[in-house]
Amino acid sequence: MDAPQRSLRVGLLFCSPWLIGGALLVLWPFAASFYWSFCEYDLLSKPRFVGAVHYRRLVSELAAGEGFGLALWNTAYYALFSVPASIALGVGLALMLQWRVRGRAFLRALVFLPSVVPIVAASVLWMWMLDPNDGVVNYLLSWIYIPEQSWFNGRGEALLGGGFGSKDALVLMALWGVGNYVIIYLAALNDVPQHLYEAAEIDGANRWASFRHVTAPMLTPVIFFNLVMGLIQSVQAFTQVYVVSAGRGEPQGSTLVLSLHLFLSAFQDLDMGYASAMAWLLFVVLLVVTIALFRSARHWVHYQGALR
Repeated sequence: MDAPQRSLRVGLLFCSPWLIGGALLVLWPFAASFYWSFCEYDLLSKPRFVGAVHYRRLVSELAAGEGFGLALWNTAYYALFSVPASIALGVGLALMLQWRVRGRAFLRALVFLPSVVPIVAASVLWMWMLDPNDGVVNYLLSWIYIPEQSWFNGRGEALLGGGFGSKDALVLMALWGVGNYVIIYLAALNDVPQHLYEAAEIDGANRWASFRHVTAPMLTPVIFFNLVMGLIQSVQAFTQVYVVSAGRGEPQGSTLVLSLHLFLSAFQDLDMGYASAMAWLLFVVLLVVTIALFRSARHWVHYQGALR
């Protein structure tokens, strides 16, 4: 056996745990779920092929705003407001944490600390803080004459004029862990060449003009990365939703996001065929949205080598 073949076999041997794990834990479930989406399958008996029944059910639920349609709306509401708010808050905090003030290292650690708190513990904490009767958030809101909000006990949608409800509470919980974004933005801010700020200052730019024409364009690659990752994470949000809704999407389905609806369909209702069809439709939706984001990036994302 010559040296190249021996090197190839040794390389495959070292990669074999990953290859075997990828085949058994990724490729096979991926293919199996596609087949199950066309079957009636309850995990206890053999799959029975029924064609596109589950996909027609998903379309009908989407049109009626029930089941899958309701879960898609809840997920879209959560993603639409939590992701941009996390990006804006992350950039703002990173800019403030760049200020040369005493205790800056402590403040940075304080901002990052919530992101390392376990999700279950953070969810229980927020349930206490947002309690409609004894929660500290409603108490603070009363200082500025805002009436008590129902939060996790209501299905209102504040951004649509219905008062703060359960989905708004989930958005607040998403902002709790913004420290991960702040660390990335701080690294990006430290990577901005100082000569760009010096050139802007020579041209007479004030702080706002420097941020608009120098800082913001240089941050766009990181913002784009966090936008894509935040979108994916918002669609995959499960643990916190399960905890605050007692695993049922309450109240009245207002927290029934796609991940929870898929889980309940598969492992509570034992309707694996319907859950698999939902997973594949969600995969297609995410793929289309991600492709659209990447196509739009050419118009607003600027890289250092491409700056003019």
